Amino acid sequence: MSSLPMFPLGSVLFPHMPVALRVFEERYLVMLARVLQTEPSEFGVVLIERGSEVGGGEQRFEVGTVARIAQLEASEGVVGLVGLGTRRIAVERWLDDEPHPLADVRELPELSWDESLRPLLDQAEIVVRRTISRASEFVELQWPADVELDDDPVRASWQLAGIAPLGEIDQITLLRSTSVAQLLARVIDLTDAAGETFTATWYAEEGDDPELGA
Repeated sequence: MSSLPMFPLGSVLFPHMPVALRVFEERYLVMLARVLQTEPSEFGVVLIERGSEVGGGEQRFEVGTVARIAQLEASEGVVGLVGLGTRRIAVERWLDDEPHPLADVRELPELSWDESLRPLLDQAEIVVRRTISRASEFVELQWPADVELDDDPVRASWQLAGIAPLGEIDQITLLRSTSVAQLLARVIDLTDAAGETFTATWYAEEGDDPELGA
């Protein structure tokens, strides 16, 4: 267990996925200055359960991901950075937020790959790419359907979780997975459900009934 500077956000960060941040609050500028004094420069990211990213006082989920700073640029009063998710963590204890959020954390086990899971990975990729393609007709999404995945199957599994068009609560469910098999099965089930929701919402807004073949 170790102490780690923490950045609560309104979104979930997965291992092997990027996060782009604009840092302007004084507490996080102080945190960033401290983080940059260490190598590698890392901080924890957790989802805000209740509250907002600005101002403090938010309630936070207890599982998150370590972000390693990959790009950094600064302008007057604002620092822009890109972090890359590395490993999962569980918060054991929140410490004093002054001057910035800090927590005692423990690393969660890395997921292990078994080649017998290849068909499940292929199925998850088909489902996610198909759902992104269909959902992009209704809403603007962050990731295109043809986004490239890592050749490493564990990394690719996490990336599928990251690009799937899901809400934050579903993403937390994925982040808590204890095996690649569980992760991929959840990706398939949750993404299929999200795809049905996108379609039903669109038909409802258009006033058509999908069961009538409209």
